[in-house]
Amino acid sequence: MLRDIDLNEISDGKLYENNDMVKADCGGCKGCCDCCRGMGSSIILDPLDVHRITCGLDRTFGELMDDAIELNVVDGIILPNLKMTDKKEACFFLNDDGRCNIHAHRPGICRLFPLGRFYENNSFKYFLQVHECPKKDRTKVKVRKWISTPDIKRYEKYVLDWHDYLGSLQEHIMSPGGEKDMKAVSMSLLRRFYQQPFNKTEDFYEQFYKRLNPYIF
Repeated sequence: MLRDIDLNEISDGKLYENNDMVKADCGGCKGCCDCCRGMGSSIILDPLDVHRITCGLDRTFGELMDDAIELNVVDGIILPNLKMTDKKEACFFLNDDGRCNIHAHRPGICRLFPLGRFYENNSFKYFLQVHECPKKDRTKVKVRKWISTPDIKRYEKYVLDWHDYLGSLQEHIMSPGGEKDMKAVSMSLLRRFYQQPFNKTEDFYEQFYKRLNPYIF
C-alpha cells in the first residue's frame, strides 16, 4: 500500500535492520487485541501469507473467500485482505478470548506490527510505529526474532521483489491508457499468485519466482 507519510510524525525517528534491537515486544499482547480490531481492509495478504494460511488450515483460497478474506482495490490492483467481521470489527480469526486462531501462520503484516517498512533506494528498512500500539511497557527485541520468519534474508528479498512487482503493475495502470488493463492485470495476478495453490511439499520461494513474470497480459 502506497503511503505518503512523514516518518518523524509516526515513528521514533529511527530506521532498523533485522539484526537491530527495537522496542516492539508486547509481552504476548496479554489482555489486548486492539490491533486485531477495526483494521478495515488494511491487512493485505501477499502470496506467502495465503500459502501459510491455506496450508495451516487445510483450506483453499476459494474456501477462505467464503468467510475469512475479501478482495479490495489497493492502489489500482485487486488484492486480498483479512476480513473484519461483526459489530466489533474483529478479525475473522480472532477468537472469543481475544487471541489469534492462526498465530503460527499469521500474515506478514501481523508479524511485523507495531513495526512498518520504509522502502527507499531499491531496499527497505524497518521503523517503529509509535502511535499504533496501546501497550506502554514494550521491551526490546531483535527485529528478526520479532518477525519470526525462517530464512529472513530470503524472506526480505521476496518482500522487496513482491513490492517492486506490484509497483511496476501500478505504474502501468496509472500511465496514460493503462487504466483499461486494470481488470486484466488484477485477474491475472489473482490467478497466478493466489488462486493457483503453491505445492506445500516444495520450496515456496522457488515456486514464487517461477511465476514472477513482468508480462502478465
